Amino acid sequence: MTTLRVIDFMGQRKLAAILSILLVLGSLVSLSVKGIVLGLDFTGGTQIEVGYPQPADLSVIRAQLTESGFENPTVIYFGSESDVLIRLQGEPAAGLSDEVFAALKNNTDSEIEMRRVDYVGPQVGDELREDGGLGMLAALAVVMLYVAIRFQYKFSIGAVVALVHDVIITLGFFSITRLEFDLTVLAAVLAVIGYSLNDTIVVFDRIRENFRLLRTAEAKEVINESLTQSLQRTLLTSLTTIFVLVALFVFGGELIHNFAIALIVGVVIGTYSSIYVAANLLMALRMTRENLLPPEKEGEEFDGLP
Repeated sequence: MTTLRVIDFMGQRKLAAILSILLVLGSLVSLSVKGIVLGLDFTGGTQIEVGYPQPADLSVIRAQLTESGFENPTVIYFGSESDVLIRLQGEPAAGLSDEVFAALKNNTDSEIEMRRVDYVGPQVGDELREDGGLGMLAALAVVMLYVAIRFQYKFSIGAVVALVHDVIITLGFFSITRLEFDLTVLAAVLAVIGYSLNDTIVVFDRIRENFRLLRTAEAKEVINESLTQSLQRTLLTSLTTIFVLVALFVFGGELIHNFAIALIVGVVIGTYSSIYVAANLLMALRMTRENLLPPEKEGEEFDGLP
């Protein structure tokens, strides 16, 4: 039987901590200065579906709309390459769809067809801004309580910091790249929270078990042993998830491109944070085997005496 070689993950904990701090600070600066490019779901606007008799060139359509005076139009395929969805931000105006259709028709010899026009209000964004923040704080509080009850309060601090770390960096990525943030991306961010927490819980469970088994080992040795044992499971889960997300990005169409990108970034960061944020914090908080022992009841030392 071969012995598993223990990887010294915690030997690089200081370098990893510096990297995490730089990523979080960079994300916060970008979010503060540049903000996030909000999609139609949050800002309100008009969606127009247009049908072409042959595959349409999105760059040409985008240029036609820009030349006609429409600012920052979003043009994507909607199903097939002959179906195009046009999104225009701002308050819906009367006759806007007719102006868009006329601009497209004047710049092409093809017989195009107006399929559908939708007006989207910004009320969803208002509700999310008001209630989403409170909901997120409540969710983090419940997560902290759950981890504290199941493990120990030091574990709960590590889990919540890892979650906040993952969310900030994912949002920062969208701020830096100026990718559009819509409801599908919000759903991806919530999925990242669940993925990251699940991965962290698996790592914490192994660390807690090894603290009880390796009684004479130091905290660094126990954490390295635990991370090495759970590494294969973590890599298999992360890689298979990323393979699926890459397939979605390549073959899923432009409607879910940003959704797939958000999940890919979140899975990579979540896997990293389970090792170098959550476990690293346990080292910083001086986690010991004694922390996991149940508190001694008063007078317990006299039990069994006559």
